[in-house]
Amino acid sequence: MKKLFRYATLTCLACTTVLAQADTGKLLLTGGVSSITGSAGGGLTPWAVIGTNATEGEIGVSSYFTRATTQDYSLNSYGVAIGLKDRVELSLARQDLDASPTIALNGVAAFGVTPGQHIQMDVAGLKVKVAGDAILDSDSWMPQIAVGLEHKQVRPGSLQSVFDFLGVQNSGTDVYVNATKLLLGQSLLLNATLRSTSANQNGLLGFGGTSPASSSRSLQTEISAAYLLRKNLAIGAEYRKKPNNLEVAGAAAGLGDGLAEDDWKDLFLAWAPSKHLSLTLAYVDLGRIVPGITAGRRQTGYYLSGQVAF
Repeated sequence: MKKLFRYATLTCLACTTVLAQADTGKLLLTGGVSSITGSAGGGLTPWAVIGTNATEGEIGVSSYFTRATTQDYSLNSYGVAIGLKDRVELSLARQDLDASPTIALNGVAAFGVTPGQHIQMDVAGLKVKVAGDAILDSDSWMPQIAVGLEHKQVRPGSLQSVFDFLGVQNSGTDVYVNATKLLLGQSLLLNATLRSTSANQNGLLGFGGTSPASSSRSLQTEISAAYLLRKNLAIGAEYRKKPNNLEVAGAAAGLGDGLAEDDWKDLFLAWAPSKHLSLTLAYVDLGRIVPGITAGRRQTGYYLSGQVAF
């Protein structure tokens, strides 16, 4: 996965030089921004739109960087995506979570977690538009519909012993379907996503768990809404339901709800100063993340993301 990520990144950067000369025709912000897993959409969840500025018959490329910070954690996420003829989207993303608070787990057992531990995860995504068109069908009730998958590989470093104790896997694949409706007359975009997943904290804490109930996949819903204040400025909100696979394992280990997982939500402002650049600022509420070592604090904060697209 590491070699694949490097190769794809270099390839997309090379393509950017060529594609920058192309005059692509998407309306500003209608291709979404880059989600933390690399797919086009909002910051927390993908939409049915195909990323980049490419329209039908064109090939486009985009890259992004996101920084998210809460009371106890910080996350850097960056990646690239290719849009093929406004039909198929291929994406690669890398996430790096500063998980320094997890050293407190050494007080539960001799896990050997090292100070300043980071968790890294690579995400390979595929999205295919299967019906509708967000722009052409904007005057009807037909949404744009896409199906997608995200294959995730996590590298927990010295937290591997904790993963083994909890019985979680280091890789997993999410499968989802989205419906995105653009109401141009009302300057409104609506999105709903249904995701099949076994990921804990989006995969950063592995997949599944020790109990039969938590090792299986579950269906989770995600919703987004964005309002266009003007053609290059939008405000919106997202809500993403999350599985709670690890709470049972935490309770069995005497942690009570110390491994509980909450839903994610955000309020965002997206600005496109040009057709090739977009910036997103958001307030995020990620709920509790391993509350047993963070005094049960809700992880609220911000994220700032920049995307370059051609």
